[in-house]
Amino acid sequence: MLKQQLTSIQQRIEQQLEQKLASLNIADQHLAKAMHYGLLNGGKRLRPFLVYATAEALGARLEQADAAAVAMEMIHSYSLVHDDLPAMDNDDLRRGKPTCHIVYGEANAILAGDGLLTAAFEVLAGAKELTAEQRLQLIQILAPAAGGSGMVAGQSTDLNHVGKAMSLADLEAMHRNKTGALIRAAVLMGAVCANAKLSAVQQQALTVYADAIGLAFQIWDDVLDVEGDTSTLGKSQGKDEANNKPTYPALLGLEGARTKAFELIEHAQTVIKELNTDSDALIKLADYIVNRDH
Repeated sequence: MLKQQLTSIQQRIEQQLEQKLASLNIADQHLAKAMHYGLLNGGKRLRPFLVYATAEALGARLEQADAAAVAMEMIHSYSLVHDDLPAMDNDDLRRGKPTCHIVYGEANAILAGDGLLTAAFEVLAGAKELTAEQRLQLIQILAPAAGGSGMVAGQSTDLNHVGKAMSLADLEAMHRNKTGALIRAAVLMGAVCANAKLSAVQQQALTVYADAIGLAFQIWDDVLDVEGDTSTLGKSQGKDEANNKPTYPALLGLEGARTKAFELIEHAQTVIKELNTDSDALIKLADYIVNRDH
């Protein structure tokens, strides 16, 4: 059932990404092509799924969550385009294809990422399916999660700790920003799309669930970087070890990292039941996170 839901949402978000990108007034065609390449080159579309699944669990129609899902994926894709740059992770493969800077050049990849970042907020600001208050709430959630209070801060910490020792607590804090902040934002944005009047307990359940699966996602990525292969992962295997980056397997051992991920998923599945609504898709997605091979 989850596989069918994921496939259905992937098809929906691909269509929405195409439509929303085409509707933007991108004044340079070379830039438009680079942005299209960075955004529509495959991917699990996990974060948009979280937006849609949370919104649906709280009573929203899918079309009410389209703009938020698109904005979320634009931010995520921009981060990948920039993350692959020579000054960052210096990777030439993403989702099984040459990275954006390999195809379009480094300068154009930087601009494509810039374009996707700003387009995300343009899409949210123009979301006619939502009230002005909802649009403002979505921007207030996404902006800090994507910026210096969240993902960008985590990326900076990561880059500045290459080859340096890091405690388990510091590693967790880094990944709660680098990976977890957008995952948390996806869940909370889904609730805004549903215009849900959540109790304090329900709000806490969503936040704890999102934080737990976000950290588990990163731990499992670290595991796959050790155990996976490049053709399955769609990106270069062993990059973290080659770059001497701190990882969960390095600190906990491979089995310790696995155990930690499973514990987080179990906790997420327990707490999300406190929503007292149909959270089956969110529960199954948590399982998927630690059973994926890429």
